[in-house]
Parts: sequence; C-alpha cells; structure tokens
Amino acid sequence: MVAAMFLTLASAALYSSATGNSRGPNLRGRSQGRSMVISKGGIVASEQPLASQAGAEILAEGGSAADAAIAANAVVGVTEPMMNGMGGDLFVVEWNSKTGQISGLNASGWAPEKLTPQFLREKGFSRMPGLGIYAVTVPGVVKGWWALHQKFGRLPWAELFRPAIYIAEHGFPVAEWDAAYWNALKPKLEANANARRVYLPGGDAPKVGQVFRNPEYARALSLVAKNGPDVFYNGAIGKAVLKTSGELGGVMTAEDLRDYEPEWVRPISTTYRGWKVYEMPPNSQGMAALEMLNIMDRFPLDSYGFASAKAFHIKIEAQKLAYTDLRRYVGDPRFARIPVAGIISKQYAAERAAQINMSHANCRAEPGNPARYGSDTMYLAAVDKNGNIVSLIQSLYSGFGSGVVVDGYGFALQNRGALFVLDPKSPDVLAPHKRPFHTIIPAFMEKGDVHIGFGIMGGLNQAQAHAQYVSDIADYGMNIQQAMEAPRFTKMNFSGCDVEIEDRVPVQVRNELTAMGHKLRVLGDFASDVGGGQAVMHDSATGVNYAASDPRKDGEAIPEPVFNSAARGRSRKRAR
Repeated sequence: MVAAMFLTLASAALYSSATGNSRGPNLRGRSQGRSMVISKGGIVASEQPLASQAGAEILAEGGSAADAAIAANAVVGVTEPMMNGMGGDLFVVEWNSKTGQISGLNASGWAPEKLTPQFLREKGFSRMPGLGIYAVTVPGVVKGWWALHQKFGRLPWAELFRPAIYIAEHGFPVAEWDAAYWNALKPKLEANANARRVYLPGGDAPKVGQVFRNPEYARALSLVAKNGPDVFYNGAIGKAVLKTSGELGGVMTAEDLRDYEPEWVRPISTTYRGWKVYEMPPNSQGMAALEMLNIMDRFPLDSYGFASAKAFHIKIEAQKLAYTDLRRYVGDPRFARIPVAGIISKQYAAERAAQINMSHANCRAEPGNPARYGSDTMYLAAVDKNGNIVSLIQSLYSGFGSGVVVDGYGFALQNRGALFVLDPKSPDVLAPHKRPFHTIIPAFMEKGDVHIGFGIMGGLNQAQAHAQYVSDIADYGMNIQQAMEAPRFTKMNFSGCDVEIEDRVPVQVRNELTAMGHKLRVLGDFASDVGGGQAVMHDSATGVNYAASDPRKDGEAIPEPVFNSAARGRSRKRAR
C-alpha cells in the first residue's frame, strides 16, 4: 500500500536524478539525505536522540504511544530546556488504531485572574510584554501529560519519568543545534538570577559536547513522578512557582494554578487530494493550515511540478490570505465567537482563491468574511506496535520562555501571554483565565490504510509548513522523509511581500518569484527558520510503521528494540 502510494520522487526539476520508481530509491542518486525508519514495532521520532531512545525503551516495556510520547517529552525538557519543560504548554492529537477515533488535547494554560489590561496599563505597558513575569501564563504541560496518560497510557505513571530523571541527574552532552541556540540566548539568561545559576554553569552557555546537569529539575521531575500533577498545581512545585512570581511582582495565585484543567477537544479537518487532514481548533493556529490547503486545492499544483515558480507562488499567496484571517479571527473560543466552520469551508476557499493573481504577488492581503459560510515548539511523534499514533507538540514559546526560572526547581516559565493583545476589539484581548493565541499545533492525516502523525515547529511557521508538507505528499508523491526534507518557504508575519526561502529552491525559480513581486530572503540549505519536524506513519494493511526526522534539527527516529522485548519478558518471569 505504502510503496504504491509514495513515489520515491515525482518528476520535480529540483530532483534531477529522480525516476519516479515506486519500489525504492533511484540507484543513481536520490532526493533525500536520510531514509525512513521502518519497523514492525513502535517508533518514536523527536528532535533529540536521547528523547527518542527513551520513548523507544518505554515502547519495549509494553508502553503505548501515549506513554512513549510523555517519556520522550519529559526528556526533551531536560535536553532542550530552551524549548520545553514543565513550565510550558502542550497540544496532542491521538489516533486510535482499534477504533479509528481521533482525539485532541488542549493543555494550554490561562492568564492569571489578576493579570488584566488595566493592571498592565497601570504598570506602564501599552502592549503585552514579551518577557518577564507578566508574560507568564499558567503552565499546562503537567496536567496535559496526566490527562493523556489517564486516557491512553498503559504503564505506571512513575515509570515514564525514569529516563528524564536519570539524564537530569547524571547529565548529557549538549547537541550541536542546541548549543548554538543556548549561546544565542545567553543575554536573556543573564537577566534572571535563577536562570543564570542553572543554565549558565561557570558563567557561560554549554558548548557542543559539554556535559550539562540539572539536579534541580531532576528533583521537580521526581516529585511529579511520585505525586502526579497535584504537586505542581497544589503542592511544593506550585508554591515555588508562586514564590518566584511574587518576588518579581507577578500576580499569579494558588487559585490560578489549582483551578486550571486541560480540555479534550475535537480536531478540525478538511480534505486535500483524497487525504483527510486534521488540525487543532482555536485557540491554536490549526485553522490557517486547513484554509491554506483548501485554497491550494483550487489549483493543479501537481501539474506545475514541485520546483516551479507557479507552485511556490500559489502556496505563498494562500499563506497570506489564510494568515490575515488567522490574525483577524483567532482567539479562545470560550471568550470569543470564532467562525471556524466558515474559515475551513471549501466555499470560502473558492472565494479567497479567486483573489490570487497568477502573475503578481499581493502585498496587501486583507481578511475575508468567513462567517456566512459556517455557524459556528518542540514536536515529537510516536507510534506503537499496535499502530496507535500520538502527535505531540510542547513549547515555552520563546527561547527559555519568559526568562524566569523557578526557584529551586530548575525550569523556565513560558511567555505565551505575549501573544495576547490589549486592544478590546480583538478576539485575543487579554482577560482573566483566558487562553492566548497559540502557534503550536500537532497534526494528523490519513488516506485509506495510511495514517500519518506529523508536526513542524517554529512559531507562525507551523501552519504554512504543515500545508507544504501535506502538499509534498499529496501532490508530488513524496514519502514522509522526503517531504520533511524538501525545501520550504516561510513568512513570519501577517502582511507584505517578504518571504524567506531555502536556497535549495533553484535560482531560476527564485528569480521568477522575484519578478512576480515576492521579496525573497534566501536562507541556507536546511534553515531553522522554516522549522524542523518529525513524522510517524502506520500502514493498517501491513501493520508496518514508518518514521521521519528532519535534518534541520539534532533529532532522530528510533524504533522500539523489538528483538529484546521477548527476552525482557522472560527475565521478569524468572525473577518472580
């Protein structure tokens, strides 16, 4: 099934050596730098090999995809503290292979009760602060882990944190991409006493290969493993969060922490070239990815070819139209009426697509009126041997979040509140216990027997990267690894004709785009600006699993060590 569906490459000019052979790579050369990881057992793909390894070990112990995802996520919080950790938020899409049901988990936190526009204006702010204690919202990740485990976990809760605790206590060698990012964030860390003490050992950011330990975070993880989420929201860790906040003038209260709960939601979806594509509903940006796909669906992108100015032009213009709607309408649906059904409708996409000029870039895209059509930043993926898929994304928002590290527990608090606005007319205006606009989105797509959990990181990059990834598979027949590696563009704002694009897009194509009015900023071969991603895939017809990991990150897809599982089981029986 999979071999027939995913050609090793379509006839894109970018890949001059491709033959379209559906049985395997062209022996004269191929388009992708890595092969897919393929196994009858489970696989975990993350942006950190130690995290993937931890998840794979959990699978070998009999854990579910949810168990593996939690374990891997906990490890990434240790090894990539600038991106993740229990001070952040979490979103999950889970596909159940037995029932075919898709579940969405929104574990994004809310604003403190006393953090209001009036309070900030009295403090001298004319807009939401991007850093510091007033950008902090209640972290949702620990209760998110708990909710995911309660519904889909198999192993005991405490077992999932053993790898992360061990790595935090004993240390790990810092990877290449992380070391560069860490060093760039040194000034931010120097501004906070706890951040400086924990994350700048010896006064400097760790170098590539330097072993970094975080015993304070190991203690926090141990408490969560032993006591569950209550220790974070109503216990020792929560008290430390409040103490840290209070010392900096913050207004978070015990009630803000205690009353927070994540929410199970129904993912939103559309169809694209026969594929069903699922994203998370608001307060995330998932609807922008679906609107992009619906607009792109109005054009024969497959006939243009991947490496063509026409195809890139359509995708870039679709991004502008979708993102103007995103900016205008997204918010917390508990506080604002958001016309999601209209935004992701095919009729609305036809109206928006008609605005695209095939020969010239639109530098002044405006939001549409979708209401009449409806009523209404770490990523990892895991698949277990039964085919269950977890698509999980977690983030602190900016590097090291707010820059505030919790006293005694060694983790940073997110600055997701920076995405609120103070304009009372906006659906994303700051309000007590309201969730801000969220950029992080896990995704899922399926067609027939093929089911794919995927995600690509990078703030506002994510929705547009998702749409490009789906197109690479659906329009050009790429496999999940080829599509992950394929060159991408990104536009990290809501207006104008500026676009960032990787230099693997041929010069001729870039020149044609420039002639159309696109103002290109050319990036390197595998640029972090366009986001790094992961993917897993299950073929229901064969029971075989596949995984992909983006070379734009330090990560890896690691299969469950299935050949040791039976031996482990026999050893346990003998030990009893």
